[in-house]
Amino acid sequence: MSSTSTLWFDRPAELFFASCPVGNGRLGAMLFGGVERERLALNEISLWSGGPQEADQPDAHRALPEIRRLLLEGRNAEAEALVNRHFVCAGKGSGGGNGADVPFGCYQTLGDLILEFSGHDGAVADYRRELDLATATARVAYVRQGVTFRRELLASHPAQVLALRLEASAPRQLTFTLRLGRRERVTGVQATAEAVTLEGRMNNGTDGRGMRFAATARVVLEDGEVAPGDAGLQVRGASAVTILIAAATDFAGAADPAVTCARTAAAAAATPYAQLRQVHVADHQRLFNRVVWDLPATANSALPTPQRLAGFHAGAADPALAALYFQFGRYLLIASSRPGGLPANLQGLWAEEYQTPWNGDYHLDINVQMNYWPAEVANLAECHEPLLDFIATLVAPGGRTARAYYNARGWVAHAITNPWGFTSPGEHASWGSTCVGGAWLCGHLWEHYAFNPDRDYLARVYPVMKGAAEFYLDMLVEEPAHGWLVTAPSNSPENGFLLPDGQEAHTCLGPMIDIQIVRELCGHCVRAAEILGVDPEFRRQLAGVLKRLPPHQVGRHGQLQEWLEDYPEADPHHRHVSPLYGLYPGDQITAKTPDLFAAARTTLERRGDDGTGWSMAWKLLFWARLGDGDHAHDLFRQLLRPVTEQNIVMGGGGSYPNLFDAHPPFQIDGNFGAAAGLAELLLQSHGDELHLLPALPAAWPDGAVRGLRARSGVEVDIVWRQGRATAAVLRAATAGTVTLRVQGGGGLRRITLAAGAAQTIEL
Repeated sequence: MSSTSTLWFDRPAELFFASCPVGNGRLGAMLFGGVERERLALNEISLWSGGPQEADQPDAHRALPEIRRLLLEGRNAEAEALVNRHFVCAGKGSGGGNGADVPFGCYQTLGDLILEFSGHDGAVADYRRELDLATATARVAYVRQGVTFRRELLASHPAQVLALRLEASAPRQLTFTLRLGRRERVTGVQATAEAVTLEGRMNNGTDGRGMRFAATARVVLEDGEVAPGDAGLQVRGASAVTILIAAATDFAGAADPAVTCARTAAAAAATPYAQLRQVHVADHQRLFNRVVWDLPATANSALPTPQRLAGFHAGAADPALAALYFQFGRYLLIASSRPGGLPANLQGLWAEEYQTPWNGDYHLDINVQMNYWPAEVANLAECHEPLLDFIATLVAPGGRTARAYYNARGWVAHAITNPWGFTSPGEHASWGSTCVGGAWLCGHLWEHYAFNPDRDYLARVYPVMKGAAEFYLDMLVEEPAHGWLVTAPSNSPENGFLLPDGQEAHTCLGPMIDIQIVRELCGHCVRAAEILGVDPEFRRQLAGVLKRLPPHQVGRHGQLQEWLEDYPEADPHHRHVSPLYGLYPGDQITAKTPDLFAAARTTLERRGDDGTGWSMAWKLLFWARLGDGDHAHDLFRQLLRPVTEQNIVMGGGGSYPNLFDAHPPFQIDGNFGAAAGLAELLLQSHGDELHLLPALPAAWPDGAVRGLRARSGVEVDIVWRQGRATAAVLRAATAGTVTLRVQGGGGLRRITLAAGAAQTIEL
């Protein structure tokens, strides 16, 4: 057992947040590991209620001049009231985050596969449940009355099935019932001699005739008997059983989901389990094995994961836990985001609810973006593709929204979206009028190019970026004091400020995050157009905008100002730290801007370290960019504060027993953000430099990492001893030069790299 690639438990999961997740990018399951009763909570990435709707208010732009006039006069509260009347979405929007039965919809569980074992109660010995990240398999083993029972669950991407293998050490010891069920929206369950199929139809929020879906569980026996019974199957006297689970929705293109499931399960059943497993492991390791991170194990590293987590949070040394957490994040991204599917949502792929928290949707004011922060640096560029493809689906609806609300060209998306193309503002001004969601997404289009320079790819995504920039050419307005160009109306994501009369407000002109994102988008468009040799006039227009955007401003406390005015914060410890977008994921604030660097540090000190799970992950990244690895490591320890359903404190953050991030409740963005942050402590490549060990914590004095990726397409290995890098290997897909900085290594080095060759550097 590896302390950096295996999570293990010495008892069955009592909670969803302690069970073991598997996934193939489209199908997912959580294995609870019960003895008398086994439960698999099932998911299909496209299973959503709701449906396409017209959520734009077509005449909203008529209110825009008055909203802007009030903002320009400093009458924010009146402007916000007008936004709430005329500049929100039509209809019910997200349903206040409870949109399962409104047109916005909700990501939902597919249902449950339940196995109940006849005469299997009583004491067991040597119980062990584990998740092997290296093979992407979840396993359960225990001994009962001298017989060893084993289960193994995998999610095969090549076969597009979940496969549950049951074995016993003595012959014909497996007797159980199998049921496939769902609490609601089921139109039928049918059992045959070898399979049970569930069919259903989601609520679209209008006439109830939403997405059609189906799931099939097919049983393959080596001996014993199987027969239909009681809305499921009865298996008797088997020595080994393979259960193959297929699922389909008509959103994913299945004309008849039940027929698609039957075909998929039948094709998988024609392959022996050993071969199915071999192909699955090879497919997974093609991605997973690209990065190897070695940190020393300690006595704490050998404990079951919940005890290991508790010990680390209490102060026990366990460097290898950081490597495990990083690899767990990579595992989750591989399992929840493969080419051809939808992006990982607020819960990645795994949900047991019919009304997931916040609809399990795509929040565009940080959350879905954070899901993909580790994709490139963790050498999983293919797993970035579902988000990149999804962005293009927002262009057409976002164009309609741009015209309806701003009478502008291009396209825009606000704070939330879903698979149905929702781009309208949210239902309340306090959060819903954030107007840079689409532009923030475009940063991912550029990042994929920066890590994987490919002119053909850039030519494909440039029109999407250009459309987002065209929107701001029309939308920006001139503020009177300095003649700066600013967004209006907008708000700093989910945060509020105090007006001179003490009233809290949200609607404003040009919050700093808007300016940073617009500056970044315009700069990326200029560079892309130069590379492609197109649009000289458009480049000129963008250059003009870049000259007139507000500069970063330092406020009364020495902090980076969040708003155009130095308003007092309504909540000085707010979970969003939006003015530091330019520090991370952007690169507008670096050591080369020392005054802003200092202001960023002050901002973080004022915000404090505590917060929701994803907020602590973002702060970890900020401290990594500031070069303070020890502070970042303190945040990592805090992020792993043990949380169960019994000790949830809203806003407190932490981790569940299976390392799922506790927002709380579970949100997967904290897992992905922290994985990116751990990588950022070892390698940074922004600002035209490749920086080795920029923020190495004292807790990791010795270690090695292989296969991290840097911008410009360079793959990096690093070995360090006693806190200093001793050797590095750089591999580039294309020939070029890089500027290398080694922390504590004395200055910069220019390294020339040959295409496809590895260059070893002694340090």
